[in-house]
Amino acid sequence: MDYKYNAVNELNHFDFAEAVVGDIQLLGKMFHIVIDNVKILPENSFNRDIRTMRTNGMLFKIEGAEIISVVEEGFNTYDADGNLQKTVEDRKVEKEEYDKISDTLVDGTIFEVKLENGVYAFVIDGNNERTYELKVAGSGDYESWNLFINL
Repeated sequence: MDYKYNAVNELNHFDFAEAVVGDIQLLGKMFHIVIDNVKILPENSFNRDIRTMRTNGMLFKIEGAEIISVVEEGFNTYDADGNLQKTVEDRKVEKEEYDKISDTLVDGTIFEVKLENGVYAFVIDGNNERTYELKVAGSGDYESWNLFINL
């Protein structure tokens, strides 16, 4: 599919908080995710408006991707009086489970996407009421989309 707008290495010119995962592929050196409700900040090189806009169907790709880790985050449960009932520890997801986890992330909500030292970290609330952190190393990012929508 051809896209009208194609940004390169502009991760910081988007706000992914509360965006929704439409599709995700974790295969070998390929990582891509299709995202709805992405906010396009005024600093983005393609945003000719002075305000934040948004888009749906954005394709986010990481060049030379290598999945470092996928972690299913742990949690605590408490009773009505605030007493700890159960603790579930973080769990590292094995490579053999990536397909299953990909399905779990579809329709999930993104809390955060950040880049530090060539590693992209995605925090996503899956469709199974669990939260996952994906860490993907890469040499660059590409964001492609077709339209600007008012907030």
